[in-house]
Amino acid sequence: MADVEDTPTPEVEAPATTQRPGKKGKYRRDKPWDTDDIDHWKIVEIKPTDIAAPFLEESSFATLFPKYRETYLREVWPLVTSSLESVGVACTLDLIEGSMTVKTTRKTFDPYIILKARDLIKLLARSVPYQQAIKILQDNTASDIVKIGNILRNKDRFVKRRQRLIGPNGNTLKAIELLTGCYVMVQGNTVSCMGPHKGLKEVRRIVIDCMKNVHPIYHIKELMIKRELAKDPKLAEESWDRFLPHFRKSSSKPLKKKPAKPPKKDRPLFPPLPVPRKEDLEIESGEYFLSKTQKDAAKLEKKKEQQTENSVRNQANRQQAFVAPIEKRTKRPAEDSGEKDPSIEDLKQKFIDQAAEKKRKASQATSHSEQASDFIITAPSRKKKQKTSKSSEQ
Repeated sequence: MADVEDTPTPEVEAPATTQRPGKKGKYRRDKPWDTDDIDHWKIVEIKPTDIAAPFLEESSFATLFPKYRETYLREVWPLVTSSLESVGVACTLDLIEGSMTVKTTRKTFDPYIILKARDLIKLLARSVPYQQAIKILQDNTASDIVKIGNILRNKDRFVKRRQRLIGPNGNTLKAIELLTGCYVMVQGNTVSCMGPHKGLKEVRRIVIDCMKNVHPIYHIKELMIKRELAKDPKLAEESWDRFLPHFRKSSSKPLKKKPAKPPKKDRPLFPPLPVPRKEDLEIESGEYFLSKTQKDAAKLEKKKEQQTENSVRNQANRQQAFVAPIEKRTKRPAEDSGEKDPSIEDLKQKFIDQAAEKKRKASQATSHSEQASDFIITAPSRKKKQKTSKSSEQ
């Protein structure tokens, strides 16, 4: 006990006041194995010797294919089987159900190859040829299927914009493939593409914008400018926004004017009076207190008065058919002008003046003809001898 009491007790240091950490980065932990010299984008090649034992569980994927692809798939299926067996994946073609299935085996050594095989059968079902679809098994190649059928409702507009993506003689599609380094296949309501991840991202953006009425030529111009800028090492760490074109729509829809709201009516302070009931009206007129016989007699009297008024009105309408119409009086032209008829003496004098005028004009015409005949030389007239027939001479 004495030994225990003699041992000095260590001095406890006071805890230092530390600042409370914020919520940002609360769940972050140090990763000593993750150093700066590791390239996360480097694709690690896996060999059969790298795996010690086969997989514990079997993984499988299946996809359906349309009826028109059955003949082609039956022809190329031996090639598909041999290509997948080389990487340790088994495949099955079910023509009755119309499906393709891939699954891992005990010889599979790459855990990611089953996902590559799944993409392979998807591309084969989307009308991609075997020679192109088999490239998906390579490490630096990925695939993407863009669905464009549900973007537009109008069928004609959808077909027109899908053809715009292909271009005349497929020139637009070839330009997209060259600039992005991807293979693009337009089939039905989907667009299948294969290539690097960066190119697939550009292709998806071009396809969706084309369906939203943005022409692919704008993206093609932008990609061409970016490819030229990438050759300059000085611009590697600078922003390229000042070099890229900014396209705007030439025509914009006019803003629709909101309909003017009708002015609010001035509501009275108190609610309107209630509508009187039938009993109230009868009480007011005194009809409510009459007996049934009195009510029937009053109703019959009212009906007779109404019939009398109707008969008088109908009789007056029938009498109007016998009333002569008002004739319009025609006025004489003399009355309209206000002039009087000429007298007999005036008419005689008018005819005498007209006859004298005619004689004067005739005498003037004869005098002019006599003066002109004095200056005209007339040729002597030659009388034709009458031919006598031989019969008359004899």
